[in-house]
Amino acid sequence: MNNFDDMKQKEDLNYIVDIELVQSSLLRKLPEVEHEREVAIFDLLEKNKFKLNGDNISIGPYKLRLSFKDGNITFLVSNKDNEFLKNVILSIKPFRSLIKDYFLVCESYYDAIKTMSPKQIEAIDMGRRSLHNEGAEILKDRMSKHVQIDDSTARRFFTLLCVLQIRG
Repeated sequence: MNNFDDMKQKEDLNYIVDIELVQSSLLRKLPEVEHEREVAIFDLLEKNKFKLNGDNISIGPYKLRLSFKDGNITFLVSNKDNEFLKNVILSIKPFRSLIKDYFLVCESYYDAIKTMSPKQIEAIDMGRRSLHNEGAEILKDRMSKHVQIDDSTARRFFTLLCVLQIRG
C-alpha cells in the first residue's frame, strides 16, 4: 500500500457513526419538529464528513453527543469505543435571531402546505432554505477551528441546533 492509499483509508474514517441529542426537556415536540429531528439524524448518519483538527487527534469514526446548556451548544466527540476525544463548545448567541427567523418561516411553510398554491409554497420554501443555508455556513465557520465538516453535515447540524433550542 502506498502513501496515497494510506491517506485515502484514513480520510474515509472521518465521519460520525452515532449521534445522541441530550435535551433538557422531556416534553414532546410538535410532530413536524420530531420529524425534522429524525430526518436530520438519519441523513447525518447516512452520509457525513467530520474530521477533528489538531495534532495527536484520533481519526474516526466518531460518536457525537450534542447538548444545549447555559447558552452554549456542546459537541462531545468520542471514538467508536466511547473514549473521549474533544469537546467543542459554541455560544448560541450568533444564531439566536437566525433561529427565530427560521422558526417563523418554518411555521409559515407548514401553514402554507395546508392552504396555499404550489407557487406560494415554493416561495416560502426558498426563504426557509436560504435561512437554513445561512445558519449552516455560520456553524461551519465557527466550528472550523475544531473540526472540518462539509456543507451537508453543517446543514444537518443546524437543524439539530434548532431542535435543541425548542423548549417544549
